[in-house]
Amino acid sequence: MAENEEELLVSYDEDNIRHMDDMEHIRTRPGMYIGKLGDGSAADDGIYVLLKEIVDNSIDEFRMNTGKRIEIDLNETGSVTVRDYGRGIPLGKLLEAVSVLNTGGKFDSKAFKKSVGLNGVGLKAVNALSLHFSVTSCRDGQMRTLRFCQGRLESDETVASDQEHGTTIMFEPDATLFTGYQFRPAIIETMMRNYSYLNTGLTIMYNGQRFFSRSGLEDLLNERMSSQSLYPIIHLKGTDIEIAFTHTNQYGEEYYSFVNGQYTSQGGTHQSAFKEHIARTIKEFYGKNFEACDVRNGLVAAIAINVEEPVFESQTKIKLGSTTMTPGGGQSLNKFVGDFIKKEVDDLMHKQPDIANVILKKIQDSEKERKEIAGITKQARERAKKANLHNRKLADCRIHLNDARGDRQEESCIFITEGDSASGSITKSRDVNTQAVFSLRGKPLNCFGLTKKVVYENEEFNLLQAALNIEEGLDDLRYNKIIVATDADVDGMHIRLLMITFFLQFFPELVRKGHVYILQTPLFRVRNKRKKRKTAQNQVEGVVTEKGEFETIYCYSDEERRVAIEKLSPNPEITRFKGLGEISPDEFKNFIGSDMRLELVTLEKTDAVEELLSFYMGKNTMERQNFIIDNLVVEEDRVEEDEGEKF
Repeated sequence: MAENEEELLVSYDEDNIRHMDDMEHIRTRPGMYIGKLGDGSAADDGIYVLLKEIVDNSIDEFRMNTGKRIEIDLNETGSVTVRDYGRGIPLGKLLEAVSVLNTGGKFDSKAFKKSVGLNGVGLKAVNALSLHFSVTSCRDGQMRTLRFCQGRLESDETVASDQEHGTTIMFEPDATLFTGYQFRPAIIETMMRNYSYLNTGLTIMYNGQRFFSRSGLEDLLNERMSSQSLYPIIHLKGTDIEIAFTHTNQYGEEYYSFVNGQYTSQGGTHQSAFKEHIARTIKEFYGKNFEACDVRNGLVAAIAINVEEPVFESQTKIKLGSTTMTPGGGQSLNKFVGDFIKKEVDDLMHKQPDIANVILKKIQDSEKERKEIAGITKQARERAKKANLHNRKLADCRIHLNDARGDRQEESCIFITEGDSASGSITKSRDVNTQAVFSLRGKPLNCFGLTKKVVYENEEFNLLQAALNIEEGLDDLRYNKIIVATDADVDGMHIRLLMITFFLQFFPELVRKGHVYILQTPLFRVRNKRKKRKTAQNQVEGVVTEKGEFETIYCYSDEERRVAIEKLSPNPEITRFKGLGEISPDEFKNFIGSDMRLELVTLEKTDAVEELLSFYMGKNTMERQNFIIDNLVVEEDRVEEDEGEKF
């Protein structure tokens, strides 16, 4: 056997076989239990999964008609306390309930018939992945409290108590696992609103802020829609199902789906059933063979169903996989949703002809526009192929080139940048496995006020749509993050605005689903000039040699620059990056790695899209000019201050 082959041999015997207790296994393989860890900047990061697991249990108590109030307090230190007024975890099994896998009351469907958490994992994962974790259960005149550190029990105390029944849990995520984590209040507030919409009558107090809903999914749509509805929201309820929907003049479709109070951000069988049957029912009402895409264009809808022992496609429960309403067969979920929509929506449209007429006009307008562009879509697709997309415009990542996205789809991203120098720097610096680069040629077209026909007629938009694979919707979106990377100057800001306009105009769901980001790159590099020091050899000769190392600080704002100058004084060397192309590939690696700074593009109800785009991208030249002049005063003052500083 060759020497190098012997080195490849690894011993494998009894010593290699080891057993992990439940807490150790969770800490060793956290992704198996909560998905990605993250730092709290995204709504699906691990710290929110931990919070959700606890609140889900409290929600389940409410859904079992016990405990109408939940109190949640986020401490400045990063710990969270959740108090409910349900029945309280049975004291005799409290330890097992929070530290032993596959242990819980929800395996008994009589106690929790339509619960979210059924696998006995949630509280154990929170315990194991927290630096500090405590649970207190009050019931039957007693109160038992357990305290843990990194999943290890530290104290166990039971005392008499006259407190109301219920459970209190405190957890502090372990910073050694959730590196640099920080809870974002806005993300938590969205979670609490969703809980309130799905559980009418429940009061949730989060840091003193009250969340309560009387109208359920109708409240949700009123809160979330950023485009004007064409007719009053249709809100229908039945046993174990609730739907709400309306049409707007926006492109695409927008859905919010829930199962047993759980927000299924990636949809699933219930959402697919809704989409299928809402289109079919409306088509049959008019007796016309409309295309489903025309019926659903501009549709904004929400659906919530209750399923006994739901099956999800992952532990994070963001996509429903159940095909029946009860385990082991029973009524088809698709038929259940379809029967409800067929009866209730058809009845409503017969009773309210004014709404039916508005829907018909919307469908006809969508059909007319689709047919207008039908003749150019085929040619546009052919142009995209002939452009040799994967070489000329798109430097793709390997998980797509190999058609093996798998679990790495969450990591995938695409940088949209302008110019050969900028795209060249990013292309040379990127992680070729998960990061792609799409290069724009000059400034993209201002598409505000134009129809979707321009997406196919404009070469840049046509190729970008093909690269993202979003022509038929977001189901086959090729990248989890779409990152606009432009220079930090006037032209760069303009390109950024033009790209955001494109997404808001034709693919607003990309923004609503949290896929669009802005890359933050440093404006300044501040570093010490070459330091001089005597070496041991030349001290005798009195010769001073130069050490070619720098202490460097990258600054993303003027304030950071000022702090860096003070820290590295005297005489720091300051470089102002005017464009991405000026940053060398070696340096660029520091800005697009695991800790790259991204600003999420968000869309809320107060951001009325049509009015917003009309002001910034419309033909109101004088109004916009006055706005710019009025707001330039602050910028001029700042510039005057900077002129007194020597670079």
